Amino acid sequence: MRAGLWLMAAVMMVSTAACGQAFNGMDRNDYPGDTMLGALHKSFSYTSYWLNAPPGEKATTWTGKRAVLRERGFGFMLLWNGRLDKELKGKDAASVGRSDAAAAVAAAASEGFPKGALIFLDQEEGGRLLPEQLSYVLGWVDAVRRAGWHGGVYCSGLPVDDGNGGTITTAQDIERQAGSWKIPLWVARDECPPSPGCMIESKPRLPSAALGLPDAVVWQYALSPRRPEFTGGCPKNYAEDGHCYAPGVYHGPYGFVDLDTASSADPSSGR
Repeated sequence: MRAGLWLMAAVMMVSTAACGQAFNGMDRNDYPGDTMLGALHKSFSYTSYWLNAPPGEKATTWTGKRAVLRERGFGFMLLWNGRLDKELKGKDAASVGRSDAAAAVAAAASEGFPKGALIFLDQEEGGRLLPEQLSYVLGWVDAVRRAGWHGGVYCSGLPVDDGNGGTITTAQDIERQAGSWKIPLWVARDECPPSPGCMIESKPRLPSAALGLPDAVVWQYALSPRRPEFTGGCPKNYAEDGHCYAPGVYHGPYGFVDLDTASSADPSSGR
């Protein structure tokens, strides 16, 4: 009887995990402004939160906004902009990763996020990681973990030529290279399918199931503006200006968003 009950409980746990709930969220480089939060929260459970300057910017506009976002009901995806390969060439990449990890943890603590929150390293360049890139990523993740926080990676899930007659994605490469580390991944893949394009689904899909990546905890499935080279097969559900907007939000520079689905309403446990 005990063995039968244990087996039944195990099956129920597996079934529950397989059928877990997913949550809609948003991300953008610039803070949308306090007045936009009410309208955005009608569609999204969580938002990105840049701890340092996003790609192409000199500063982050999210600084000091945790309290108001939390009060408005948002969960968080904490982001740290990582290094491009050209910044790692000829350097001790692992050491650079550890130094950047210390800065990321300090920034998260300064913003009031709880120790142990998950911080994603933004790995902008796609394809198979070069040796110095891998050293940087693993050095960063390891140092974040040693500081008592959790380290994840934002990366591409788009397949590219692997040079051996097949394809590879950055997300697949990180899962393979990380091995038993099990690094949480925020995966960007906006081609259709698997993406539905600029659409907020009433029953969003779990990232791991939609992408076939066990370590994917967030899926960024629509970007603003859309990228025609990847979204040519998507439904024509982007706005005329090529951006993606939440329902009821004005079409302007602070209204467009990237769309995400995640396995938690607070992917970084930042509340």
